Amino acid sequence: MMKIKIERKEKTEKQKNIPTIKVGAHKKITIALWVLLIGSMSFGIYKNFTAIDIHTVHEKEIIEQQIVDTNKIESFTKDFVKEYFSWQQSKESIEKRNESLGNYLTENLQQLNTDMIRTDIPTTATVRGTQIWNVSKIDDNSFDVLFSVEQQVTEGEKKKNSISTYIITIYVDENSNMVITKNPTISSKPDKSNYQPKQVESDGTVDTAMTEEINEFLETFFTIYPTATEKELSYYVSNQALLPVNKDYVFSELINPIYTMKDSKITATFTVKYLDQESKVTNYSQFKLTLQKKDNWKIIAN
Repeated sequence: MMKIKIERKEKTEKQKNIPTIKVGAHKKITIALWVLLIGSMSFGIYKNFTAIDIHTVHEKEIIEQQIVDTNKIESFTKDFVKEYFSWQQSKESIEKRNESLGNYLTENLQQLNTDMIRTDIPTTATVRGTQIWNVSKIDDNSFDVLFSVEQQVTEGEKKKNSISTYIITIYVDENSNMVITKNPTISSKPDKSNYQPKQVESDGTVDTAMTEEINEFLETFFTIYPTATEKELSYYVSNQALLPVNKDYVFSELINPIYTMKDSKITATFTVKYLDQESKVTNYSQFKLTLQKKDNWKIIAN
């Protein structure tokens, strides 16, 4: 009998293709994105702070420029007023005055004012003072100036002081040079306002016992206050609410003190009567202070 040998061949399993991640490329993209994000944030923060800084500097420059321009305009006006409102009767002085006005007026205004002062005018005048009331901006280059001038006008043996108010217009060019484009025109000075501040009244939040306690504290403090040193003030005052004044004042009395309480703090409104030892006059100083008591009473705000 013949034996047949059967050999079984094991099937070789196909190796599956396992997906792989290219770590190097992925990592580079991630780093690039982070760099881009951080860079954008940094630029945004920088731009924000830079913009704030530039804006702040720009505002500061504008404010400083306005202050400088106002000062220059006021000085220019005062110099002009001294020349324009002063005169003598001689031909020589009149010619000198007209020549000086050429430093302030446009040519048209110089021509307009040629006959303002003549040799046959019986008066002479000097300027005793100038008060600038207002400098108002008309446009980028032009300003109205309201002022009063005090003159002493002499006619023969008579001398008279007079105060008059005028308005002029001044043009300021890009180099801060100035010229008057509107002749002194009669106007009126500001009057006293009818405004009356609201009177402070007690609201009943501070009782009689505490009122007496605060009165005693304030009377003690304001007795030493005029001559007190910084160290002495520190026993009564916090946060540098009041600083040394170094005056020879003698305390007289506390007038009409009004106290109100909120959040354990006292608002004190009152007048202090002092006698000035130098001038011998009476001084009335008005205060609105914030007081607080912990171990002792202290003035914490002015």
